[in-house]
Amino acid sequence: MTPRIAVLVPCYNEEAAVRAVIRGFRAALPAATIYVYDNNSSDGTAAAARAEGALVRIERLQGKGNVIRRMFADIEADAYVLVDGDATYDAASAPAMVEMLLQDRLDMVNGARVSDAQAAYRRGHRFGNAVLTGLVARIFGDRVSDMLSGYRVFSRRFVKSFPALSGGFETETEFTIHALELRMPIGEVATPYRERPEGSISKLRTYSDGFRILRTIVLLVKEERPLPFFASIAGLLLVAAVLLALPVLADFVRTGLVPRLPTAVLATGLVLLASLSLTCGLILDSVTRGRKELKRLSYLAIPAYQPEP
Repeated sequence: MTPRIAVLVPCYNEEAAVRAVIRGFRAALPAATIYVYDNNSSDGTAAAARAEGALVRIERLQGKGNVIRRMFADIEADAYVLVDGDATYDAASAPAMVEMLLQDRLDMVNGARVSDAQAAYRRGHRFGNAVLTGLVARIFGDRVSDMLSGYRVFSRRFVKSFPALSGGFETETEFTIHALELRMPIGEVATPYRERPEGSISKLRTYSDGFRILRTIVLLVKEERPLPFFASIAGLLLVAAVLLALPVLADFVRTGLVPRLPTAVLATGLVLLASLSLTCGLILDSVTRGRKELKRLSYLAIPAYQPEP
């Protein structure tokens, strides 16, 4: 059975690049259907995509995460090639990524960016990506080297089990943590990363989007690792309580009095809050385990692609 391959291209004001993207993937994957989702472009992006033969659809809710949610809900395929519409990713790498996904029966193949061009991959973006990728690797597992890559290939199982909760660039973080948490089989392929063509402007805002991604990681840690999350808060509260209580205990041992009653009350309150935080973590850990089991069962309910022997 010939696999159905869909190339998904989210774009916004990328008239200068979308033609090159479609032409590149048409040559690399001639049997694939190319979908361009226009996210309220004010230039000729949609018309350019139609002129190149892509199927163009519109998503009115602004933000990459909203586009991904719509794409994954609407399109049926066996392999989904997701690539940003800025012509920075190498279309020639797609066949190898798709073959790895199908032959090895993987759920995600990540395109790890390789570039020596400073203009293509700015130093601030490299540093931020390394920090955020390292943070996720330490918490959820070290299986992806470029967490924020916009070039990935997914199985149908991944796409139809992915919750797609974020609205913006945080969606790449969700991809990675979704795969790691369900212990999906994943792979990675090094792929060239080039400068944007003339007229194409990056939509990524280094600091504001970086903080949004960091916030997403923190929220996902709370949702997926509640016991360590709340235990850490409990530990900080307990340390603060001990530091406040030591002078009070010293005065009591020396004089038999508690002259710093407000400090003693505050320390007692912090101990109680630490106990409550740890209790919340224990309860939510059991709830999270049940949620993870349900997500795993939902994932397994989706038939996997069976390659020909």
